[in-house]
Amino acid sequence: MINRQMTSGKHMTPFSDVRRDHSPAVRLGHDAVSAVKLSQELTAEIDAWAEAHQMTRSDAIGQLLTIGLHASRPAATGQPTSRDPVAIEQNAIRLIDRMLDPSLSAEERERRIRRLIEGPAEFANERIDLPRHPG
Repeated sequence: MINRQMTSGKHMTPFSDVRRDHSPAVRLGHDAVSAVKLSQELTAEIDAWAEAHQMTRSDAIGQLLTIGLHASRPAATGQPTSRDPVAIEQNAIRLIDRMLDPSLSAEERERRIRRLIEGPAEFANERIDLPRHPG
């Protein structure tokens, strides 16, 4: 059982602030405190990062978690996320077109896009997205 009283006599977390799952409720205006188990190597890396950014280990862990969580979120770019082959191909064409040299003629741009989308002729038999022709 966790002692809810600090040795100085101050009341830390009253039982009314404990949820049924026994995790402390986050009180308005207070940040949650969490304990995590870290290897010595990871702790050393975090401490080095914290020192380089002139912050405490606690603040560094919070910053690194925020960076990691934001980095793992898919970007909301309006691009199709479906498995629709036509939508995927259109998206690929749009992305390739943005990467091509703008000084190319429209005909050359189209040729290069088709070549990238369709791939080399020698691999046509290997493509799984095209119907098989007996031959």
